[in-house]
Amino acid sequence: MTVALFVYLLAIGCWLGGIVFFSFVTAPSVFGSGLPLSEAGKVISTIFPRYYIFGYVTGGIAAALSLYFAAIRQARLAWGLTALLLAVALGITVYAGAVVRPRVDAIRTVAEEQSPDPARKAEFDRLHSLSVYLNGTVLLLNLAALAGTVGALGSRG
Repeated sequence: MTVALFVYLLAIGCWLGGIVFFSFVTAPSVFGSGLPLSEAGKVISTIFPRYYIFGYVTGGIAAALSLYFAAIRQARLAWGLTALLLAVALGITVYAGAVVRPRVDAIRTVAEEQSPDPARKAEFDRLHSLSVYLNGTVLLLNLAALAGTVGALGSRG
């Protein structure tokens, strides 16, 4: 039980930490480094597959173990709600990585063009905004799940 709780906390901490580090350190540093926009975009595009795989693995572990705790521990409601939050966050992460990211990558060069096609530019901007929104939503869901974990553990769960 102690090992499972440790692995769960490690997974949720790594997932949340990865999101925070990428969103508030990596991306702003890359785009603020003085690299041309096209080069900065290539760097971020290189990071994204690993970023999403990291989210799939850590999110999957956290969601699975929260379901396990909901089944065997006290504070089943708190663990169940935490599991729901993590499952939704994982679903959003999979959607962002498997659906949105490839679509952004397919038209990413439009952001680098001097006179881009307005329709393609609008589509890129829409997809980029969606990606940022989804990432922020996963961040908030992870914070809520962490709060739920504290509540569950505080209830002797």
